[in-house]
Amino acid sequence: MSDLGDFADHDRDDDADAGESSSPDTDDGFDRPDLDDTGSDDGIGALAVSEGLRIHEDGQETALKAYVTAANRSAVRLGTYLVAPYPGGETLFCKITGLEYVQAFQSDDATEIHARRAMRSDDVDEQDYKFLAELDPVAVLYNDGGELKRRMPDRVPKPETVVRQADDATEIKTGLKIPEDGVFLGHLSVGGEKVRTAAEPPTIDYRVKDDYETGDPLVFRHTLVAGGTGSGKTHSAKNVLRQYLHEDRRYPVDAGGAERRMAVVQFDPQDEYAQMHDDNPDADASDERQWETQGLAHGGHDDTVAFVPKVGSASYAADHHSAERVEFTVPFSMVRSNPWLVASSGLNDNQYGALTLLLDRFFAQYGNGGTYEEFCGFLDDPALKEELDENGRVHEATYEAVLRRVHNMPSGLFDQDARSITDLVADRQFVRPGQLSVVPTYHISNSRAAETVVLAVSSLLVDQKLSNDPRYDVIKETPLVVGMDEAHNFLADADSVQATKVVGKFTEAAKQGRKERLGLFLITQDPQDVADPVFKQINTTVVLNLGDEDAINAVNIPSSLQSKVPYMEKGQMVVYSPDNSEPVEIQGLPTCVTRHGRE
Repeated sequence: MSDLGDFADHDRDDDADAGESSSPDTDDGFDRPDLDDTGSDDGIGALAVSEGLRIHEDGQETALKAYVTAANRSAVRLGTYLVAPYPGGETLFCKITGLEYVQAFQSDDATEIHARRAMRSDDVDEQDYKFLAELDPVAVLYNDGGELKRRMPDRVPKPETVVRQADDATEIKTGLKIPEDGVFLGHLSVGGEKVRTAAEPPTIDYRVKDDYETGDPLVFRHTLVAGGTGSGKTHSAKNVLRQYLHEDRRYPVDAGGAERRMAVVQFDPQDEYAQMHDDNPDADASDERQWETQGLAHGGHDDTVAFVPKVGSASYAADHHSAERVEFTVPFSMVRSNPWLVASSGLNDNQYGALTLLLDRFFAQYGNGGTYEEFCGFLDDPALKEELDENGRVHEATYEAVLRRVHNMPSGLFDQDARSITDLVADRQFVRPGQLSVVPTYHISNSRAAETVVLAVSSLLVDQKLSNDPRYDVIKETPLVVGMDEAHNFLADADSVQATKVVGKFTEAAKQGRKERLGLFLITQDPQDVADPVFKQINTTVVLNLGDEDAINAVNIPSSLQSKVPYMEKGQMVVYSPDNSEPVEIQGLPTCVTRHGRE
């Protein structure tokens, strides 16, 4: 204790020797001119040439920093958008990528005296330090015939150019290449706070291109929504899908100019999307006014039907939505064009070829009315196994491997007591312009059965979309979004023939989506498990909070945004859509536009 007391006394003596003055000029010998506080400053600071002022083709060589005045320092954040004018009317649009304090005068503040003074003081004299913002030039803005346009940064601003915070919606949207019109995703934000302007409304909406005048609608170039549990990905997905079902939204479907509304088929393992039929009881008049001001579709979508797969004794009971419910079954005839549906586990190429041959023989004998039970009986015929082994078509061991896998399929999967999904499609009940068709699988306890149902129905849609001679014209002629929640369970990379077939089918569908008016809307918490060939076809990636490093790396967003993902609150999103805008952070709607939640 005495040693500490002696030290404290010694420190007080040092302070006395130093004069205990709070005046900066007594500390370092430099006289500082007093600032003229009359009038008002325009902007937050000025470009500083002492730190280098350079625009370079190699972004790593670019050096652009702004000195931020003391009064403005608390207002700037990483990611804040700034503008700096050029002589002649052009403007450099940039964002803050680094912030730092550096010494303004030759003094050493890493001393006991300075530390003690700081501990005893309520504030720091900001004028003792330079506060520098490192800037990333995003675009040069210029006026062309009364229209604001952008080009790549190709001019270096003048030294001491005043920089100000971007606060004009048109300026910001042009700088970030955000389209004026399209499907609403959220509001532009920085660090979880919405970017504000002086206009009304003060927020800046982020929309995705959805017409052919500015390029293909990006919905047909596919979307991935990735987020962990509790991040708000289902809430966000509902808000987006509801916009595609807007009664005024139309898409051309043929050369003659015919236009139709979008149909959405949503596969739903957690039984949440049928709620889109109902209004959100948590939405108040203020929410509705804001939605209407922004032209958003909101409220329950009346044309929502829950198509419930009937599998064995599994029963579907839901009191959390009031959508119409229609039961269906998967007919075994669908296996004819997709043999992998009847293999309960991995087959090698040789075994898959044998399965295909056996199915051809079976359907040639039984026709499309042949059932799964009849196929099992067909395979149980020892004479057939002997015949195929003797003529060298199918080795006995291969035949046995196929037999085991077919018999191991989940019971009650095919040909149940309900209308077949193909009949519902033929009657234009399952796919219809403006309709949301939800396929819940939460009630199916056998995961293999649920997976087979999803892949059977989604493959039917994809096959018909890609076919040059479709059996069901309604699918071919209707703009269609196929939504798949927990997509990693269905479109994963694997070594089996089945996985190869599925991934190949959906990769081709993704490649042809633009031409066929087919959009994939994939939702997952494990993006790293989605097969790479499918992932590469995704144009718009929406990332909410993810805590897993592998998942964050898999979404392939710029590193500057990756670092933010683990810290994002519910509803915060990063959007990476190169054909739509610069990578940005947005804030989703806090209230779902339809019913959401089981309370």
